[in-house]
Amino acid sequence: MGSADSRLTIAGRELAGLRAEKTILLAVAIQLFIAAFSSFLVVGLVSMYDPGALDGAEVEVAAAGDAVTDLERAADEVSGASVTRYENAGAARLAFERNAADAVVIATRDDGGGVDVHVTAPDTTVETTVIVVQLRDLLRTYEVNERAQRAEFLTESPLPLPDRTGSSPYFTFTYTVLIPVLVFLPVFISGSLVVDSITEEIDRGTLELLRVAPVTLGEIVDGKALAAVSIAPGQALLWLLLLRANGTPVANVPAILVLMTALTTLVVALAVAISALAPDRRAAQFLYSIGVLVLFGGATAMAGGPANAVARLAIDSADAATTALVVAYVAIAAVAYVGVRRLVAENGFEG
Repeated sequence: MGSADSRLTIAGRELAGLRAEKTILLAVAIQLFIAAFSSFLVVGLVSMYDPGALDGAEVEVAAAGDAVTDLERAADEVSGASVTRYENAGAARLAFERNAADAVVIATRDDGGGVDVHVTAPDTTVETTVIVVQLRDLLRTYEVNERAQRAEFLTESPLPLPDRTGSSPYFTFTYTVLIPVLVFLPVFISGSLVVDSITEEIDRGTLELLRVAPVTLGEIVDGKALAAVSIAPGQALLWLLLLRANGTPVANVPAILVLMTALTTLVVALAVAISALAPDRRAAQFLYSIGVLVLFGGATAMAGGPANAVARLAIDSADAATTALVVAYVAIAAVAYVGVRRLVAENGFEG
């Protein structure tokens, strides 16, 4: 019982000290803001993730050349793009310079029967990305129409294009980007807390004072790890509840929390091991950052990585492989922490 009380006391001491970690509190506040106002922010975030998802963006194109007719026909099929014909390229460019048009397209036919298209778009303006995306859709439609018109002259039939899925970019962004980010950021924060806590204890010499007390080094590590691991699921649960309150349903919340708790334990074990190898605070944080990038980068590169598992759980499309992945991460995290904890208890920290 005394051993458990010692771990809880150290964990409570760590949690109480979080009020002094302004960087951590700021990171949590940013996540809280994103989760609380997700339904409003997702529109702006999607505009960066997929500018083509924006509705209502109108682009005025000044066009010239002997192939403008087909370009005008393509504009009728693309929402948000309108083409105004000018007598020549000079007049079109003049309209662009006077802000009467958002872009210039000069379309002319060459001697070989092809079409040369020269596009001018604004450089480094706020609207540039949206204009370029709209121009891309316009020219893609233009190309498809040209291919369709010339299909009868081909000696072989072209490959058919795949059907469009029609999936909403807001849905894709929310479940493949926003939710995994909100779930995994607490994982990274918990590991960073452990690195800071242990290296700061070593720098100040307070770790030796703790060891004078009737607690073992293993219990000290357990207490610090318990504090770091316990706050991550609480944050993730709050973010998911706020998303649900904002109209974003999230399925399988318990399974998501189990997965992120296992990942937090794995990252905390990594943080403890790094603190033991590099007790200098700056060096430890640098190595921790590199280690996390390698760990999660490698996991993401694998089929069915953590981010994919969270997304599939959130939309309730998880299969047996997803469940097996969650169980595997729980087992890996448990083995990793027990191994690191035993190593530190036997060898201690340098410094």
